Amino acid sequence: MPHIVVYSSGFCPYCFWAKGLLNDKKVEFEEIRVDQEPGAHDEMLAKSNGRVTVPQIFIDDYHVGGFDDLQALDRAGELDSRLAG
Repeated sequence: MPHIVVYSSGFCPYCFWAKGLLNDKKVEFEEIRVDQEPGAHDEMLAKSNGRVTVPQIFIDDYHVGGFDDLQALDRAGELDSRLAG
């Protein structure tokens, strides 16, 4: 099973939707709240090549991007295989 990380904040509807999609897929993920954890925002910026919006989603070393990117991956039929490892 891949390691999935979702950088999020508590007041972001896209974060809520991304976590909901991952929950629907019944996969575990690590949530890192950039609004609560010191240094998390800078860490996210470094890993995402400067993308400043949340969510930023990673499956192992693969940077999915935000919720729209996650949803597009799912619609293209590629998300399940990435989540399977």
